[in-house]
Amino acid sequence: MELDNSRTQRTFTWTARVLSALQMDGPLLAGLGLLALISLIVLYSASSANMSVVLSQALKFLFSAVVMLAVAQLPRRLIRNSAPWLYGVGLLLLVLVMIKGSSALGAQRWLDLKIIRFQPSEIMKLAMPLLCAWYVHERPLPPSLKDVLVLTIIILVPTALIAKQPDLGTAILVLAAGGVALILAGLQKRYILGVLLLMIPAAWIGWTHMHDYQRQRVVTFLNPQSDPLGSGYHIIQSQIAIGSGGVFGKGYLNGSQAQLEFLPERATDFIFAVIGEEWGLLGLITILLLYAFIIGRCLYIAANAQDTFSRILSGSLGLTFAVYVFVNTGMVTGLLPVVGVPLPLISFGGSSMVTLMAGFGIVMAIHARRRLVGR
Repeated sequence: MELDNSRTQRTFTWTARVLSALQMDGPLLAGLGLLALISLIVLYSASSANMSVVLSQALKFLFSAVVMLAVAQLPRRLIRNSAPWLYGVGLLLLVLVMIKGSSALGAQRWLDLKIIRFQPSEIMKLAMPLLCAWYVHERPLPPSLKDVLVLTIIILVPTALIAKQPDLGTAILVLAAGGVALILAGLQKRYILGVLLLMIPAAWIGWTHMHDYQRQRVVTFLNPQSDPLGSGYHIIQSQIAIGSGGVFGKGYLNGSQAQLEFLPERATDFIFAVIGEEWGLLGLITILLLYAFIIGRCLYIAANAQDTFSRILSGSLGLTFAVYVFVNTGMVTGLLPVVGVPLPLISFGGSSMVTLMAGFGIVMAIHARRRLVGR
């Protein structure tokens, strides 16, 4: 027994040393690894046992993990100094998308470089919290009215460009990333109240500039049964799938809504409904608890960071991840309009995954810096 305990202790010690050398945070890495495993398991069912989809997702996870590992090695100073440059490049690419972007399904969101086709809006998911943290890190906190106005412009310009593409889901995430960073900087209550009051005319202006299909999504959210075979079909089928799963679910590969293809976008935006149908309420709670653990770990790292930049950046990255989860689960269950936000690190896809894992790499780099300072 003592020999087994000694071997276990040596294994833990060796693992801790390897993770420390790689600048990896063990608990956060474990949570992300579990999400990756769950994604592959659920995608096998959601894709009707299509192994090519599972292998494709596995390769995307592998590439994203390499990106996370590479970003985690970057010095904090380099990450901070890159903020205005990354924001500037992202803004320039968003303008380029408006001029020469590639269109698909009525949206002009992509840049086609022949070798690679990508969405510049993904860059802003990282550039936004980076620049906000960079801007406030050497200024007095809470931010003054002047700083709040400057940050508001910094946040709204790329948000408007992304919404214009149109890509309402990504625009919401970019807006949330900047807004969370501003709140973490100590935004005063009177400014928060002012923003809430401004949201009333902003909502009206946004409604008048929405595309017809976006307005229809809002109407459908309020009453899905108004168009059960059209715009309301997605949410109705999603609610049927989740409701039919009950507490324990129908069993793996036994979800009728998913397997009989009643549920649209079941491998991407509506994969949460597949989990609910096959694994039931317990499966959904397990997923949400795992998300809560990852978010909580990011906030723990933020609370123990050594400077304002690190605290605001790691906190905003963690809370923006929470917004991802909230928006997707809200739209799948009918609590929010459908805006095309995937379930983070579980839905099939690559560009969003790379962005998220790069963000977690930044959080790990901040945590590694804290360990080094503490020694």
